[in-house]
Amino acid sequence: MLEAEEEGMPSEEQQHQLSSSSGGQEDTQPAEGGAAPSTARTEGTEERAAESRAAPSTARTEGTEERPAEGGAAPSTARTEGTEERAAEGRAAPSTARTEGTEERAVKGGAAPSQYSATSVESSLEQFKLRRFFVLRPGTLNQAIKDIEALVDKEVDGNVRSIWLMAEVDHWNNEKERLVLITDSSLLVFKYDFVMFNCDQIQRIPLNFVDRISHGTFSFPKRSLLQREGEGVRIFWDRLREPTFTSKWNPFATDFPFITFTYHPVKNISDSLADLCDIHNFREQLKDAAQKVHALKPVPGKANGVLVLKQPIQIEAYVGLMSFLGNQNKLGYCMARGNLGF
Repeated sequence: MLEAEEEGMPSEEQQHQLSSSSGGQEDTQPAEGGAAPSTARTEGTEERAAESRAAPSTARTEGTEERPAEGGAAPSTARTEGTEERAAEGRAAPSTARTEGTEERAVKGGAAPSQYSATSVESSLEQFKLRRFFVLRPGTLNQAIKDIEALVDKEVDGNVRSIWLMAEVDHWNNEKERLVLITDSSLLVFKYDFVMFNCDQIQRIPLNFVDRISHGTFSFPKRSLLQREGEGVRIFWDRLREPTFTSKWNPFATDFPFITFTYHPVKNISDSLADLCDIHNFREQLKDAAQKVHALKPVPGKANGVLVLKQPIQIEAYVGLMSFLGNQNKLGYCMARGNLGF
């Protein structure tokens, strides 16, 4: 029995070997078991990392590709189309606005030059017409003044006080070019030919006979077809004598007790001519000269002094075909008329 037990039980050396072998196995198993899990974990982690990286990148790549392909294409196309449309509209609108603005400016800018050119043409034409007056020729007016001053009678008229260039308006509304002198004792009216430098007619009016001076606009009878613009001055020297019926209807009658003057057409050419044609200063100087003569040489039976009235100047003319043709063509002035001179 003992032998059997001894045989059945291992010896100490065997137990030690078994313990060492078991310990080695235990050490080996943990090593093997630990190596395997770490390797598996590493491989799993790498695989997971690779998968996780690959999958998101792939997903992201696919999503990115899909989004640009789907969503990106549409917005880019929409944006491109919108941008093109806006650019087209923006370019078209400003271009249209600029075109309209340019056209408006061109129209406005073109209207002003056209008006300016029309005004310049009219002024040039008017200047050309005025230059046809012989009185504007260099030296003509100075020569005419010398000629009429030589005709002044010092004993009867006295010294020359002032010289004027006027237009006489007769009882038939005809205009006639006149040179007028105010002297110490007389009012001298000259019909002077500026073409031939010759005095054709002289009318002498003593200043002590002048009793009334009226000034104002011109007026005609109600049924008259005539009209006249501007102002005039009329000098009366015999208020008791009225013109006869035959004198009123005679266009060449000269026995009227008054004379009427208005502005000469060349009064706006220069300042010197404007002073020479100023009927307001003429009226004032004539009034002063007449009052002095009335004080020095009173006329028996006449009121001394000059009455100045501001009232319309009446011209009793109705049809006036002769005056219309004559005034339109300036037949009462010395002008260049083509190959003919008046």
